[in-house]
Amino acid sequence: MSESTPEPRIRIEQLETIEQIHEAAAVLRSVWAGDRDAMPPNLIRALAYSGNYVVGLYDGDRMVGASIAFFAAPAVRSMHSHITGVLPGLQSRGLGRVLKQHQREWAFARDVGHITWTFDPLVARNAHFNLRVLGARATEYLVDHYGPMDDGVNRGDETDRVMVSWALAAPPVPTPPADAVVAAVAVPTDIAALRREDPAEAAAWRVRVREGVLGHLADGLAIGGFDDERGYLFVRP
Repeated sequence: MSESTPEPRIRIEQLETIEQIHEAAAVLRSVWAGDRDAMPPNLIRALAYSGNYVVGLYDGDRMVGASIAFFAAPAVRSMHSHITGVLPGLQSRGLGRVLKQHQREWAFARDVGHITWTFDPLVARNAHFNLRVLGARATEYLVDHYGPMDDGVNRGDETDRVMVSWALAAPPVPTPPADAVVAAVAVPTDIAALRREDPAEAAAWRVRVREGVLGHLADGLAIGGFDDERGYLFVRP
């Protein structure tokens, strides 16, 4: 996800018609390489109709992305962003950031203080975007969080995830200075390519990152940020 400025043709709309709902489901199937269960249209429809965040990202008249989030328990004033995707080939145009900023403004207008979501800890570009660009805070490491998933992105891999929390009224969490970093866990530069070219090595990375992160957390450290060269940075809380 790039920080570049998107074209003025880009707009975001809340999805209301059944045609829009089915189009969003098709976009998400494309993003997750044909997974028909990525977000079934009936579930998208139910979430939209009950007042949750269900939007489409348009380039002109064409829907090129979608994002779906739902409210947490009322007392916590939080919203969980379950799925956000942009069509393959369009992920370097700043569209992910546009969606997140729209989500932030939408949540603010409804008295939501935090947005949470998960991401695969092996995907370096998502770690960079979530922790460095947005300045969200990593709160948990979840082992095989979703169980087996039958899509072209996750098939054959365990679904470890990092949970992040984005405090909407607070300044971004800065990357910790060098003298505050006490440990780091590296990640592959391009896990998607590695999964295609060397699945065994990709699986080994899953274990290395999991054991490294969980080991540092067990020692009382916290994930303080992400560095493109060193990976996850650990600090004393």
